Amino acid sequence: MPQVATEAELVQLRIARAAEVLRLEARTIAQLEHRLDERFSKAVELLLACQGMVVVTGVGKAGLVGQKLSATLASTGTPSMFLHPTEALHGDLGRIRAQDLVLAISNSGESAEVSALLGPVRKLGARVLALTGAADSTLGRHADCVLDIGRVEEACPMKLAPTASTSALMAMGDALAMVVMQERNFSREDYALYHPGGMLGRKLMRVKEVMRKGEQLPLVKSGTKLAEVVRVMNRTPGRPGAALVVDTEARLVGIFTHGDLARMLERNTLDTNDAVDLHMGKAPKTILGEQLVEEAQHLLHEHRIDQIAVVDETRRAIGLLDVQDLLDVRIY
Repeated sequence: MPQVATEAELVQLRIARAAEVLRLEARTIAQLEHRLDERFSKAVELLLACQGMVVVTGVGKAGLVGQKLSATLASTGTPSMFLHPTEALHGDLGRIRAQDLVLAISNSGESAEVSALLGPVRKLGARVLALTGAADSTLGRHADCVLDIGRVEEACPMKLAPTASTSALMAMGDALAMVVMQERNFSREDYALYHPGGMLGRKLMRVKEVMRKGEQLPLVKSGTKLAEVVRVMNRTPGRPGAALVVDTEARLVGIFTHGDLARMLERNTLDTNDAVDLHMGKAPKTILGEQLVEEAQHLLHEHRIDQIAVVDETRRAIGLLDVQDLLDVRIY
């Protein structure tokens, strides 16, 4: 009778098998570096020169790689859409224009659905960039440029299921997208524009977009009595945790917080007739409205404060950013 593995042995066997898959796929991706040549540079030029859309197509697992690559391109400054080859052959070819670039993905280069697109795409006048593992395939021969990942050993124990090959296609696509992104000088601000709903996009928002301003900005003049300062803080919509103290030209000279008030009450030193200047913080942390929310988050965390004054280039107080405001936009 065959010996039955113990639970511990089974755990180790599973880990060993998984590790071998990871090692094989890692080696496959690492070897792609040696396949980069002038064709990769030409592919970059094709994307940069494209006046229309980069239309990505592929079927099966290669199609799933294509969907991800199209999304990566679109989110990093290159207009792109994914077009399923079967849908294209049944009317959706009308989406393609002469100014578009068709990026066709097929590991074998012989996918029937993708091959059937090549003639019609040529008639439409669009150029073709192939991402494949077989440069001498039908797809490779009919493309204007070929990105060749070479023959890849799959991580599947039967060497059949697309595994290492799809990882290689994905990695080469990422390399292409990232180089194009850099040559477009795509900035963090551009990224935020395309990702308003994600954490990265929210961190790249401008302070002026989330700060308290207008009737929500508690401003008091230098010399104002504490009693009035507290009234302003309590009456301001949103109940801010601080008031900004400004001079006659609205320039920031200090900040008075609920923490300052609490400490005075604890020490029994509160005199509501005192001028706020006697008790305010005279060197408040500030940030410009044009700076990123991510920078404001760093300042709040570094200095362990709950509010930061927002000023312009002349130090005029234009807003207040409370840690609660960052919670409201899900930054913290």
